[in-house]
Amino acid sequence: MEKIDLRNVLPDVFSQRTDLSSDIWMQDVSFEKGMTYLVEANSGTGKSSLCSYIFGYRNDYSGNILFDNTDISTVTVNRWVEIRKRSLSMLWQELRLFPELTAMENVDIKNKLTGFQKRKKIREWFEMLGISDKENVKIGRMSFGQQQRVALIRALCQPFDFILVDEPVSHLDETNSEIMGRILTEEARRQGAGVLVTSIGRRIEVNYDKIFRL
Repeated sequence: MEKIDLRNVLPDVFSQRTDLSSDIWMQDVSFEKGMTYLVEANSGTGKSSLCSYIFGYRNDYSGNILFDNTDISTVTVNRWVEIRKRSLSMLWQELRLFPELTAMENVDIKNKLTGFQKRKKIREWFEMLGISDKENVKIGRMSFGQQQRVALIRALCQPFDFILVDEPVSHLDETNSEIMGRILTEEARRQGAGVLVTSIGRRIEVNYDKIFRL
């Protein structure tokens, strides 16, 4: 996948509003592979909805979203499985980890499906993010900030042309936020991938090619 296009997209919940001022909603916007984007937003303006629309998780919007000129409304279920396995990764704001499984088990669920990352690299990321001692701790016993770091590692355990990163550092200190940004940037560069980050406040400090205001 080389490009994601949004054409006059608007969440249904905003359909009656006449006061919208947005760089995204009701605009023609393109995200290109290999570029890094930031979408800044106030709470309640639809940043998580935007990620869910692109990921094909929700379709409560008007307008069109296209992957390489193919409208995603025409994509079959089987094709979506392949897209999410090979082309599109996501770090959800609510993380969607399994609390009854350990940190490493949560990562392994993804990595065993894709066979993409070596255990050595995964352990290196755990070490860099200061959670190497949490590999065998159940997610439900970890802080939200620790869980965010695990969720990033899991999101990187697949090939992707684009990665969507929704509010990834809300519970991280500056040091871990910087490390997360470095890991994300390095892996995206290695894969030649596009990165789309959303933020309502603190953000990963990386070099953004373009910043949008939602």
